[in-house]
This record gives sequence, C-alpha cells and structure tokens, in this order.
Amino acid sequence: MDESMNEPLEQPPASSGLRGQYPEDVQVVSILDKSIILIGTAHVSQESADLVREVIEQEQPDCVCVELDAKRMEVLSQPKRWESLDLKEIIRKQQLSTLLVNLLLASYQKRLGDQLGVLPGTEMIEATRTAEKYGIPVALCDRDVRVTMRRAWRTTPFWRKSMLVSSLLLSVFDTTQVSEQEIRDLKKQDALSDMMEELGKEVPTLKAVLIDERDRYLAQKIHEAKGQKIVAVVGAGHMPGIQRTLKAQESVNLEELDVIPPVSGAWKWVGWSIPAIIVGSIIYIGFQKGAVAAGENALFWVLANGIPSAIGGVLALAHPLTILAAFASAPFTSLTPVIGVGYVTAFVQAYVQPPLVREFQSVAEDIAIPKRWWQSRLLRVFLAFLLTTIGSIIGTYVGGAKIVSNLF
Repeated sequence: MDESMNEPLEQPPASSGLRGQYPEDVQVVSILDKSIILIGTAHVSQESADLVREVIEQEQPDCVCVELDAKRMEVLSQPKRWESLDLKEIIRKQQLSTLLVNLLLASYQKRLGDQLGVLPGTEMIEATRTAEKYGIPVALCDRDVRVTMRRAWRTTPFWRKSMLVSSLLLSVFDTTQVSEQEIRDLKKQDALSDMMEELGKEVPTLKAVLIDERDRYLAQKIHEAKGQKIVAVVGAGHMPGIQRTLKAQESVNLEELDVIPPVSGAWKWVGWSIPAIIVGSIIYIGFQKGAVAAGENALFWVLANGIPSAIGGVLALAHPLTILAAFASAPFTSLTPVIGVGYVTAFVQAYVQPPLVREFQSVAEDIAIPKRWWQSRLLRVFLAFLLTTIGSIIGTYVGGAKIVSNLF
C-alpha cells in the first residue's frame, strides 16, 4: 500500500480562500483555477451533518458533490422504499440474494444510527438539502452501487466470499453499542489508515474495488463537476485516495471502472461439468449394469436432492406447497447452473403467503432479531430461499458422490 496513506492530512493553508475556520475533516485541493473543498464524514454522525451544512452555507460553492449514486440517493430520500418492492419480480430476475445483502446492510446501519440518534447517510441528505436551499447544483459522484457490489463479488476468491457473508450475518446480530466518540475516533487518519491497510492485507481484491477504485472514480467525477469552487462530501476513508488522485491530476477512465467482469470461463465449465458428470454416470451405469441399475441411481439422485431441500423448507416453516416445490424441483435445478432451487421455493412462498405491507415497513428492525425471521412472512421467503439452497447443495454432494462411486 502507498506509504502516503499513513501521512497526516494537511490543514488548509491560510491562502486557500476558505471563508471559515474548520476542523481537519475539511481539506482543500487546488487544481489550476478550480478549488475543491473535501469534507470527510462519518455516515452515522450528527457532527458530520452539522459540519457539512456549515461549510456549504459559508462557502457558497458553485456545485456540491456527494458520495452517492442515483440508486443510493433514491434509498436515502425515500425512507418507505421497501413498501414499494415487487418481491416476485425481484425473484424472477434472480436478485433475491442482492436484496438480502442490501437489507442486512440497511439493518446494521439503522441500528447504528438508532444508537447515535441519527439516520445513516444524514450528512449526504443534509448536503443536498442545504444545496437546494441556496440554489446550488448537486452532483452524484459515486459509482452505481450495483456495479461496485458485482465487481467486488466477481473478483473475490470463492473461499473469501463465504467468510464475508458470515461476517455480514454476524454483524447484523451484534448488539455492541457504538458511541459518537468512537465514530469520531474512526474518522481520524491514523485509525482509518490502519483499517485500510489491514483490509488490503486480508482481502486485497475487495479493498481494490470498494476503496481504491471508488477513490479514483469519485476524484474524477468531482474534478468534472462544473464550477470553480466545489464542495465534495465523502466518507472520511476516501479522503486520502481522492486527494492523491486529484493532486496527481490523474485522468481516470470511468468506463473501465463501470464494466462488470464476466463470469470466469472456468466457473462456467465447473457449473456445467457437474450435471454432465452426474447424467453421464447414470447413462454409463445403464450401459454397463442395465436399466434397473440406472433407474436406481436416478431415484437415489432424486431422493438425495429432494429430501434435504424439503427439510430446508420445513425448517423455514414454509408453506406445504413450498416444501413440495423444493422436493420436486431440487433434483432438476441441481443439474443446471441457470437457476437454483432457492429461487423456485422463494417464488412459491411469496405467491402462496404474500408478505404484509407492515413487514416491509419494519424489515430493517425485524432482520436483526432471529426469531422474527420465522414470524415475518417477508423474512420467511428469505429463509425458504436460503435453507432449501443449503439442502440442495448437501444433496448434490451426497448424491453425486454415491453415483460416481457406483461406476467402480
């Protein structure tokens, strides 16, 4: 990692043209005739929101840039957004896992915000409101969050993905109280540098996508903002990288950073090779040992996949039709990487027991309480998705191992 990450941020010089005196969270970068005022914030800090408002009011910039994309802006500006979700359409598009991750993150941030008395992203909303109050244009400068998540997922090694998902789930149920002082401490440059360095060591590909790429993306969009005086509101962790990119006057190709890497050809080969091996093995057994032996192995495959998936549905307290769908579809969905049994069962569950409107309203709170996963119709859809998928994975391993062993 660049050693400059460990260097303290410079205080704005007296000649920087600032109208007010601000804390070290405010930094100025001058590029030719453009003055860029960077405000490093914590996303659940009232202190950050107050600072953002103060700087915009005093400096009266030509443009205010915020670390948001259109999707996240919509999320922050529409607190009741979950109520308008078309769950069946999300399942049809096979985006249920993405929705679950977003709900887990929203739940964690909401709980953190509840502890501190401020909603996540308050400083970003404060920036846009203050800018609108004074008729100042607002620029959304962050990369589409869906692109960021997909790039992160595609570039993260398989074994790391399971660790990340586990950590995310554990964080949702973590009841540790976080104080405003701890938030302030995390904004300090030395603490952030240590955290970024540790992330870089543990999961370098993840840091590259979530931090380094977005530093460069944000810097380019901020530099492209119209006007000579720009105020940019960004997370404190992005400050060093943005400053380095701006000061180096690096030209960043945004199109390259917006590309979602294709699925590895090796993974496609693996995805189709497993069903090919299973089907090929059953056919070969038929030639070698007869149709009865082939039928017995085919039946074993059906039961090995159907029973664990159905048990997953039972554990989810899913509707009987959902459990039946799990048993009937798992043997076939296991033979194709196109769709998993979880999406079949989730769709059936959402159809026969539609979630209630109030459950969409309270999902951010409910998701952090384990017992409510079984009490809420909405969260039970996710349980049906997860537990039947786990059952199918177990069944594929057991059934596949048994059938291949019968070849010998």
